Amino acid sequence: MGVVRSRVVFVLLAGAGAVASVASCAQSGRDGFDPSAPVDGGAFANNEAAPTPTPGVYGEVFGHSESALFRVDTRTREVAEIGVFQGCTYIADIALDESSTIYGSTGTELFFIETNTARCTRIATGQFPNSLSFVPAGTVDATVEALVGFQGGDYVRIDPKSGAVTKLGEIGDGLQSSGDLVSVKGGKTFVTVKGKDCADCLAEIDPADGKLIKNWGSIGKADVFGLAFWGGEVFAFTNGGELLALTLDTGKLEVTPLPIANAPSGLKFWGAGSTTSAPVGPVR
Repeated sequence: MGVVRSRVVFVLLAGAGAVASVASCAQSGRDGFDPSAPVDGGAFANNEAAPTPTPGVYGEVFGHSESALFRVDTRTREVAEIGVFQGCTYIADIALDESSTIYGSTGTELFFIETNTARCTRIATGQFPNSLSFVPAGTVDATVEALVGFQGGDYVRIDPKSGAVTKLGEIGDGLQSSGDLVSVKGGKTFVTVKGKDCADCLAEIDPADGKLIKNWGSIGKADVFGLAFWGGEVFAFTNGGELLALTLDTGKLEVTPLPIANAPSGLKFWGAGSTTSAPVGPVR
């Protein structure tokens, strides 16, 4: 691995009244992996109908480093440890499907990870990208969600049963994934990228083929290894242990640091994730 990261995975609990949902995971210039639009005002919504929040259900957003699982309350930013990973080490990326099942990758192994215990079960071997996310049905596949990621600038689909990796397209414009990918039903798909004048930038892509739609510009932080989504905001997680809220409501990228109460010493984020059913509008 090109970067040594702390051992932490985080879960952001959104408030009652909606089911959270976006998938994402980390990538950077890490060794061991295969490297190599007009303003619309409401940048997170599109023409697809957004899912209806389920009353009384808490949503979850996860963030992580390579070896432990934590929970972060989205309202208080407090971090609570769930536990260290059991049965897997050096988790580089995670992705959640719409039912909040967590998949984690070490680059050569794909695991199912239990949300309450951080226990890992290996489900496939292969060569996996270091940014992972599920994208909604109707994007890559007409009927089911698809597990996708970036290998450098190449956009690929991963079969979680067999481990097979299939190239779908390229992001283009000289960009490559910096660390994470996030997608939501009724919303859009974003990835953190590196390239000329970008370290790191937020890019909007087509979830069907990974092609760049718009580069929203600099996040103002390097090594943004995690992205997650909840209620109209993208949550960005950095290797420096920072949590940021990214909004596009004014037609430009706005970045707000979010203090983390009681953050563990030496905290470093390696990735983040939530399910693809997150509400695209504010829920607070």
